[in-house]
Amino acid sequence: MTPLLMAARQGYLGTVRKILFYCPDCCNKVDKRGLSLLHYLAFRDRSPLLFLPGGTKPEYGSLRNLRNLEGDIGFTPDKVRDFLRYEQPFTADPGEKKPIEDMLKDIAREKVAEFPVSPFDLQTVSAEGLEKSRETHLVVAALIATVAFAAAVTVPGGLKGEKGLEQGTPVLIHEIAFKAFVITNALAFIFSICALAIHFRVNNLLLSSITFWVTGKTLYRTRSASNLLSHAITATVIAFSTGSYVILKPSHGLAIASCFICPAFYFSYYIEVLLAWVEMILNYM
Repeated sequence: MTPLLMAARQGYLGTVRKILFYCPDCCNKVDKRGLSLLHYLAFRDRSPLLFLPGGTKPEYGSLRNLRNLEGDIGFTPDKVRDFLRYEQPFTADPGEKKPIEDMLKDIAREKVAEFPVSPFDLQTVSAEGLEKSRETHLVVAALIATVAFAAAVTVPGGLKGEKGLEQGTPVLIHEIAFKAFVITNALAFIFSICALAIHFRVNNLLLSSITFWVTGKTLYRTRSASNLLSHAITATVIAFSTGSYVILKPSHGLAIASCFICPAFYFSYYIEVLLAWVEMILNYM
């Protein structure tokens, strides 16, 4: 395997471009399976620019010829990419996916001098566990989005009812705490909606993609949604704290107490994490 093919195998698109810049003719090389540079980039899903119409640079003209090379699996790089990116969800023959899936597994187990070559991620996370996580995320994201939307409509302090230019505007619109509430509440809504959108994309993936990639891609996107939800929860806590403060401001004691809601949330969270670590350490002793 040439350095160019190895870089493509590992998904290092920047390295691939640099090698092609200094040695454009080396892109013609294929491995023992007849797989080309574009096949490996398709396997790694790192080739959007190379596969877009007109995306192949003129100085790498021979890459255009490689797009028609099928290799031992009998599929061109374009078709491999289509399968992996689930662009043929209902028209693709399931039997046609098996050679690609088998080839992926074979590549993932490759070794050099008896050592694995940074293999593809063969995820060990169960599909059932991921599905439960997704269901939980969907419920939490929907709840946060609903609460944030309701809070945006029924703003703290109410709206001005007097007729005039300011009719319908929030009473507390000039308060700094109110502005902080509006911003954090909007962020909570956006983060939760993004998490929902990611999970809806996962549904399409589960319906159409190759089994070998489903768990890995689902895990990656579930983690992304989890990160977004953590940001949404943080924004929700801050929005609640600032919203409570701006309403309770006439009562200094209650207003100050509301300011401790956000720090108390993080304090409780990290205490739970610390206790979990202590319990884990004690179990190993």
